[in-house]
Amino acid sequence: MKFKSLFITFAIAFFAISSSALFAANSPVGTWKTIDDETKKVKSIVEIYEKNGVVFGKIVKLIGESQDTKCDKCKGSKFNKPIVGMVFVWGMKKDGDKYEDGKILDPKNGKTYTCKMWIEDGNLKVRGYIGFFYRTQTWYKVK
Repeated sequence: MKFKSLFITFAIAFFAISSSALFAANSPVGTWKTIDDETKKVKSIVEIYEKNGVVFGKIVKLIGESQDTKCDKCKGSKFNKPIVGMVFVWGMKKDGDKYEDGKILDPKNGKTYTCKMWIEDGNLKVRGYIGFFYRTQTWYKVK
């Protein structure tokens, strides 16, 4: 009888560890490097984090630009605020293997887009939409 309960305990532990590893593999939470669409060079380092079941992203470092650069094309409360430290992704909610229903701000042009993100081949795919038009970027995990 002890063998059976020991086996069940190990099976439950294995399932719990496997499930959390799978969740971590499909989660956007972490630090990522973004790539400029035009130059194909690393543009920034961003941190994606979760708070109360909602995913957010903030810019933690600019590459090739002053860390004091301000968002001069942003509107509202983000106008002329430093880009480093800015929350530029907000409201993302898990839906199956994707995170969606949030927003993403492009500090380069000051526009806000509806956003969807998902993990593909270990990279983070980030898609911004305005109506039927969209642009998808691939962000790479910082190790």
